Amino acid sequence: MASQKNLDLLCAGKLLWNTWRRDYPELQAFEPDLHNADLHRVDLSGVDFHGVDLTGANLQDADLRGADLRETDLRHTDLQSANLSEANLLNARLHGADLRGAILRSASLKGADLRGADLRGADLQGANLSKALFEKANLSGVDLSGTNLYKADLRGADLHGTILSKAIPEKDDLPGEDLNKRLKAKEKSTRRRSAAGCFTCPI
Repeated sequence: MASQKNLDLLCAGKLLWNTWRRDYPELQAFEPDLHNADLHRVDLSGVDFHGVDLTGANLQDADLRGADLRETDLRHTDLQSANLSEANLLNARLHGADLRGAILRSASLKGADLRGADLRGADLQGANLSKALFEKANLSGVDLSGTNLYKADLRGADLHGTILSKAIPEKDDLPGEDLNKRLKAKEKSTRRRSAAGCFTCPI
């Protein structure tokens, strides 16, 4: 369970929480514990969650716009329909997280671990996904056009119906390989198999 002291401090207000994190850096060496916390629909915009343990927390419909989530442990966290626009998720651990319907517009997910995460219906317009890990992640039907996929690892991800044609691979993405061409080929292959009846619509 989450630390009651940490929860009480957070509930006292974002300003107090952020001030505590800034003014007492020695205490931050002990990872603030908010795992399994129920924070659904809470306004957490701009909150400093850098390095916080939020594993298994309920953040469904939470407002996390502009939040500092660098290196935050979000494994198996419920982030359904959460608003993470412009949030900093650098090197965040999102293994197995539920991000269905989440808004991640212009969010930085550079180096984030999204293995096994469910991103169906997520809005990733303008997101930075460079060096992110997507092994066994569900990206089916997700629009990745306009995202930065520099050195992102999409191997093993579910890309059925994923829009990849306008993704930005950046230069020097993969030595000797044009990522954009590879992604387009993957998209065309998926469409051909779908048209051939290999996949059924889950309705």
